[in-house]
Amino acid sequence: MDKQLLSMLVCPLCKGKLKYDREAQELICTFDGLAYQIVDGVPNMLESDARLMTEEEKLEKAAGSTKQASAES
Repeated sequence: MDKQLLSMLVCPLCKGKLKYDREAQELICTFDGLAYQIVDGVPNMLESDARLMTEEEKLEKAAGSTKQASAES
């Protein structure tokens, strides 16, 4: 996914940052617990099409974000 495009996209619900999950081809909003699918390089940002993440996934993704932020400091 294009880094410039990714930097402009925000969660349509909370307007928060999204995390790109390359493996799953999804944009993740850990705050709302939603995963927006990327199809053929185009993110589907419709709330109605977003996948609701499990509690385990939310904790895992949030912990990954914390670790990444710590590593960047």
